[in-house]
Parts: sequence; structure tokens; C-alpha cells
Amino acid sequence: MKLLTKLNLILVALFGAGSILIAYTAYQFLMRNARAQVVQQAELMIESARSTRQYTSNELAPLLATVPAHQTRFLPETIPFYAATVTFDYLRKKYPDYSYKEAALNPSNLRDRAVDWEADLIGYFRSHTGEKELVGERDTPIGRMLYIAHPVAAEQACLECHSNPAEAPPAIVKTYGSVNGFGWKANETVAAQIISVPMAVPIQIANAAFRTLVIYLILGFAILLAAMDAAVVFLVIRPVHRLSNMADRISSGDMGLPELPVHGRDEIAGLTASFNRMFVSLQKAFRLLNG
Repeated sequence: MKLLTKLNLILVALFGAGSILIAYTAYQFLMRNARAQVVQQAELMIESARSTRQYTSNELAPLLATVPAHQTRFLPETIPFYAATVTFDYLRKKYPDYSYKEAALNPSNLRDRAVDWEADLIGYFRSHTGEKELVGERDTPIGRMLYIAHPVAAEQACLECHSNPAEAPPAIVKTYGSVNGFGWKANETVAAQIISVPMAVPIQIANAAFRTLVIYLILGFAILLAAMDAAVVFLVIRPVHRLSNMADRISSGDMGLPELPVHGRDEIAGLTASFNRMFVSLQKAFRLLNG
């Protein structure tokens, strides 16, 4: 086996062993980064929904309250929950993997009632009043999901519709009845904004970045290997090959050869100079023997 082949095999083995460690470490980093990217995106969406809720509560609801139809017919556009949900539905056209729900323990519209795991999140926020965000994962029939939740506290404006049926607008009682959505207290955590994303989303992001990284690593190694092979050929193999050819010709009795040129001061140059001195000494010895 030639020297260059041996060197290439050693480099490939070292690269393979190092690549396994690099690939594992890099994938874990890319996965954490992709997850953080998805969480950040979801946080922006939640803040956008919160802004929509505040705009509806502070600007739109008082304006619609002056509309005569509002006195006899319930207008869902005046409800922050409704406004945030409808707005997010438009956003989902561009981000279909993200789902949004404002889950409440006791909503007027039963569509917004929290299921078991959502109720657990609200209960967590109730018992940890300082917590403003909860990020986690859960298993579902369609796969593992990543969720981001923010608590929703009942503001004073909410009590106009959710304190008790007698004080609520007649249109709301007529639409949803007098059983659900009442008994809220000011500053009490009554719901949670929850965005769910399939874990397939960050995994897909991480996999795409990992494939790109692997391609660049392979290309980089191929270029490095080619450069090292060229350097070994010009700096080691070719000078050694010249020495080997000259030694073969000397061993065949060809003593009229010129000395090999010496370039530089490295080990190969030192070996060439030593070989030249040995060759000169051998020529002198032959001349003495031949009289």
C-alpha cells in the first residue's frame, strides 16, 4: 500500500471519528436553536393576539357599544377573545402549523372551554401568580406537540359581562344563557393564551440546517484532503521518489549521475543532502578502486 493511500485512510478514519462527535453535538445545538426559534415565533404571535385583545377592549368595544343593534343583538366583534381568535385564523393562512386557543375555565361560549391539559395550565398559572409564560411538550394522537402558554387575567372591563347575569348585557345572556361565563373576579387568572406547534416543525428546521452543515463538512474535508494530498505529493512523495530512482540506478552501477538538487532546510532537504554526500563518497571510493 502506497504512502499516500495510507495517509488518506488515516485522515478518513480520523475525520469519520471526529465527524460522529461533531454531528451529534451540532444536531443537539441545532435542535435547541430550532426549538427556541419556534418558541420565539409563537411568543410574537401571542403578543400580537394580546395586542388585538387590548385594541378590541379599549377601542373597538366602546365604539360598537354605541351601535343601536348592539342593544338587541350580541356582536361578537366586541369580545377580545373573539377578536384575537379570528385575527389569528387569518395569520394561520401563512403559518398553518401554528394553532391558537384562548382556553377559559368558565367561558360564555363553550367552544372556548379548556380541556383537561389546558385546565392544568390555567391551574398552574393560578398557583404561580408570578409566572408569565409556560413552555412544554405533550403527546397527542397526531404526534408530539410543543406549546407556549400565557395567563389571561380578568380585567375590570371583563366584569361588565362576566360578573353575574343580572349585570351582564341582555344580548349576551340571550345568546349564551345565564349559566356559563359568570362569577369572574378582577385580576383572577381565568384563561390562558395557548399556541401549539407540532414538534415536527422544529425537527424539520433542525434537519434542514443539519443537512446543510453535513454537506459543507464533506465539501470542506474533500478540499482539505485534496490540498493535503497535493502538498504530500510535492513535498514528500516526489523527492523521495527521486531518491529511490537514483538509488536504483546507482545500485545498477550508474555512477555518472549528477547530484540531486537540494531545496529548503526541511527533513527531506536534509535527507537529499545526506544522500548526495553518500553518493559523492561512493564515487570517490569507486575511482580509488578503479585506480
